[in-house]
Amino acid sequence: MKKWIKIPLIALACLLAIVIVYVAYVFIAFHRIGNAAVTPEGTAEKASLSVGEEYKIVSYNIGFGAYESDYGFFMDGGTQSWAWSKERLDRNLANIASFLKSQNADLYFVQEVDIDATRSYHVDERPYLTGALTGKSCAFAQNYDSPFLFYPIFQPHGASRSGIMTFSSAPITSAERVELPIENGLTKLLDLDRCYSKSRVPVEGGKELVLYNFHLSAYTSDGKIANDQLRLVLADMEEEYKAGNYCVAGGDFNKDILGDSSVYFGKGDKEYTWAQPIPDGLLDDYSATLVAPLDEDRPVPSCRNADAAYHEGQYVLTIDGFLLSPNVEAVSSAVLDTGFAWSDHNPVEMKFLLK
Repeated sequence: MKKWIKIPLIALACLLAIVIVYVAYVFIAFHRIGNAAVTPEGTAEKASLSVGEEYKIVSYNIGFGAYESDYGFFMDGGTQSWAWSKERLDRNLANIASFLKSQNADLYFVQEVDIDATRSYHVDERPYLTGALTGKSCAFAQNYDSPFLFYPIFQPHGASRSGIMTFSSAPITSAERVELPIENGLTKLLDLDRCYSKSRVPVEGGKELVLYNFHLSAYTSDGKIANDQLRLVLADMEEEYKAGNYCVAGGDFNKDILGDSSVYFGKGDKEYTWAQPIPDGLLDDYSATLVAPLDEDRPVPSCRNADAAYHEGQYVLTIDGFLLSPNVEAVSSAVLDTGFAWSDHNPVEMKFLLK
């Protein structure tokens, strides 16, 4: 074989071998974390919660501290795969922590908190939150342990370990990570491992408030998996409610929980189908109530599609909210308008009573 043909063939064979080895590594390294006990940390300022007293909860997907208003994520149609810089990440996390502290809530659900990820310069983001939310008991459940993803080519997303944090002004006496179903195809390599955290907080009289913090799937082929995930949470809530406990669930549904957010916010300059409404009838088999925060006079979305920097006409919707057992009464709910300054989500709040 002539040399001028042989050399390119050898180079092509080497490249193919590298690709095969990498694909094998990704599939071999992929694993599910499974169900696991979570050890609560921190000292709570209250001994327990009380029936009839109003409490405030805030839920916030912080987008691993990267999604400033000028950020577009590669999996949403943008170009960025890491936070802009470690310095900007630090400043953004400090702003998020300060904002959460200013809300003076009794309970917090926080999603997409990185603990060791290429995309966030291997910064452990938990201390920003625990340092700001003092007087709270907290529980962290790992939601993601990804092998190194070598895409985009010029700035690979890399390896990621990330999770969800629950904070309570009364002690979290026990907590656990509960595995959620995920797709079995190639999509599983791009989606999070997915779990919900389940935390128990004492209520006067010997009952418990059971807190469910979740971040359901977005990058799926048809949305069915996110429906199955939601059913699992609802079934768990139903069991706890029948046992006499109070249940509050919430977080990022990755579903259009208003049914059709375009009625309030317009269709946007591009159309996307990743956030489907909760199917008709899905909630009928359960006693839980959906709380979808909306001020019809001044509607504010809870999420933007991060295909580019935040701009007028960008696709926006509400995918963050809460689920309540029948013995919990929602007093009010709202989307807190931050202008997507620090995340592709706006935080949502709810005030409620234990009946």
